[in-house]
Amino acid sequence: MVLELEQVSVVSGGQPYLYGVDLRLVPGAINVLLGPTQAGKTTLMRVMAGLDRPNAGRVLVDGQDVTGVSVRQRNLAMVYQQFINYPAMTVFQNIASPLQLQKTDSAEIRRRVLEVAGKLHIEHLLERRPSELSGGQQQRCALARALVKRTSLVLLDEPLVNLDYKLREELRMELTTLFADGKTTVVYATTEPLEALLLGGYTAIIDKGRVLQFGPTLDVYNAPVNVDAAAVFNDPPMNMLTSELNGNGRAHLPIGVDVPLRQGTAANGACRIGIRPGHLRLHAKAPHAVAVPCRLELAELSGSETYLHLRTLTGGIDLVAQLQGVHQIELGTELNVFIDPDELFVFGADTKLVSSPEAAHGAH
Repeated sequence: MVLELEQVSVVSGGQPYLYGVDLRLVPGAINVLLGPTQAGKTTLMRVMAGLDRPNAGRVLVDGQDVTGVSVRQRNLAMVYQQFINYPAMTVFQNIASPLQLQKTDSAEIRRRVLEVAGKLHIEHLLERRPSELSGGQQQRCALARALVKRTSLVLLDEPLVNLDYKLREELRMELTTLFADGKTTVVYATTEPLEALLLGGYTAIIDKGRVLQFGPTLDVYNAPVNVDAAAVFNDPPMNMLTSELNGNGRAHLPIGVDVPLRQGTAANGACRIGIRPGHLRLHAKAPHAVAVPCRLELAELSGSETYLHLRTLTGGIDLVAQLQGVHQIELGTELNVFIDPDELFVFGADTKLVSSPEAAHGAH
């Protein structure tokens, strides 16, 4: 099934939510909608589902215009972040409910419920009520009810956001396995860049009601088309520095250092240099790495990572470094962080990408 949006716009109460969105989903793959809260992801999914009608534009399924066709007439399933189960029904009855509405044969219902429950590891819970389940088990039940319909389109609106980290990791892996056969087109909305990377497939960067970029997830991550796309697809956000290209292949940064740029970087004058937090290091990785003197303002531990909030001694500019492992450094300590010029992103005065590490690597 090929789902395509053409120039879709949504306005409600005088407030625009989507602006002329063009998007063609990749059939049989996981299509991630990545964007911050209120970027327009849920509105986009509701239009795809037929729950909302756009004010302008068309929704096409296999080339046929289905704009305005109700959700009941479409072959799809949707799961929300606030998962819903029927409290008076058992898990089996919850999962079976859409098949019963379709008047499916009882033997076929049982076979399909057992099959999907087994894939989601809840076959031992089928006689329980939702109130007897943990949060993760309840979400599995809601997912099973959506999947048992065997629809050609599954819409998942931040389905794991209310679960703890371990459960999210488990269910995310199960979802990629469930849809690996390529029979279902999946749309998965998330605010988290890491989740998009883990799901793989294809990613559309959504921001302020617009699709900034769409393509294979790794391609989008490695070569964001502009500053806004780079900001969305990075957590913590990419460090951005205004700069001047001086014509001899070097950029002068306002943190008191000059850095050589990759050969063939085609830009002159004002630009912006992007540095991923994970690319700021306490030790030089490359012989041509550039040292930046800083003062430590704040250190945060997050699982197995340490985030250093730094202020440069020249220019007084704030930077964030993302380090693997636990690092205990006294606040106020002056230290050097190292930049590898080969890992810099260069954006022109028009904010569009000029050069990225992976693009340069692939050109060699």
